[in-house]
Amino acid sequence: MQRLPQTNYAMDRMPMNINGYYPGDKPDDSFYRSSNLTPLFYLVIIFFITFIARVILSPLMPKIETDLDLTHSQAGCLFLSLSIGYFISLTGAGYISSIISYRKTIAASVASVGIALCALAHSQSLPGVQISVFMLGVAAGPYLPSGIAALTGMVSSRHWGKAIALHEVAPNFAFVAAPMIAEILLPVCSWRSIILSIGMVALGMGYLFLKYGRGGDFKGIAPGLDSVGGFIKDRSFWLLLLLFGLSISSTIGIYTLLPLYLIHDIGISRGDANIIVGTSRIFGLFSALISGWATDRFGSKPTIMISSLLAGSSTILLGLNLQPAFIVMVVYLQAILATLFFPAGFKILSSIYPAETRGAAVSYTIPLAFVFGGGIIPAFIGFMADKGAFSTGFTITGALILAGALLPSLFRIKE
Repeated sequence: MQRLPQTNYAMDRMPMNINGYYPGDKPDDSFYRSSNLTPLFYLVIIFFITFIARVILSPLMPKIETDLDLTHSQAGCLFLSLSIGYFISLTGAGYISSIISYRKTIAASVASVGIALCALAHSQSLPGVQISVFMLGVAAGPYLPSGIAALTGMVSSRHWGKAIALHEVAPNFAFVAAPMIAEILLPVCSWRSIILSIGMVALGMGYLFLKYGRGGDFKGIAPGLDSVGGFIKDRSFWLLLLLFGLSISSTIGIYTLLPLYLIHDIGISRGDANIIVGTSRIFGLFSALISGWATDRFGSKPTIMISSLLAGSSTILLGLNLQPAFIVMVVYLQAILATLFFPAGFKILSSIYPAETRGAAVSYTIPLAFVFGGGIIPAFIGFMADKGAFSTGFTITGALILAGALLPSLFRIKE
């Protein structure tokens, strides 16, 4: 009897639904089953590695400056090179996932981060370090769009808030872990050894995810001119861009200049300022999980409105000329409230765009939002500081974040 040729029936079916599954296939509806949580933990670990690979440079920079005889300006240019590389690759991440699937893009991104870190650890000159740092940004960029697409494809939409909240633990924990890793290991090894160790872990994680990871086994849509035009004409895209830009302002935008503000305007010592800013991020681990629960329980739009009100108000308080003890309390409060947005923000984005275009939506939204919240806002606060109005910069930024509470009501979606 002649054998029939084997067919990949999954590829012959109808297009995938919004969760990234084919009609007739249903994800495990129980979020807390190990079959759901284990693949999610893979993504959380990978997000942590790609994020700490970028933020670990900050606590290691004094040693790097001494070893390579760099000026502060040259050190600042390294972070600029990292940001430019991240922006470029994040914008073009949709092209990669449209060719090799989201899952392979995730594995390639974290493995490339490992290669870039290994190159950085062996760089002996400023040009070599600049190229390695730029490539580190390029390598880390493709993860986020593919990670969000894979994550929302593995979990039922009714649990997206909790899943994204679990995912958001990674960057918050990286902010806390980076200075601790540096302080623990620097007395016993060089900054190059620390960078090399993280790079080897990243390479290993890329292999493990490619071999054992699950989720994201479908391709995205390449962000061609048609898709770009579709996003530009989409009212929801611009609303998401504003919301994410303001939320990044309340986290990274404030974080970058907060130590300088505490030192120069509040009168706190440098060591105490770094400890305060670092430890304040610990509580963000829990607030992100609370936000995920609130998003699933009350909806993404109410959660975003409340988070914008609270984060904006606490940022305004930072700009008031209050006693140091009170300002320290506000720093911790602001760090907690600033992280409430992201689970709800990514859920509302995932609700608006289907699985095939979800990665492209993240690729367009986050880079532009990062330029605003992580670039323009810090530059504005720094400009105000040079004019002797450091606190006013924080107050105006807080007012902008507060105004973001009006934006969720403009979305035309049902939850």
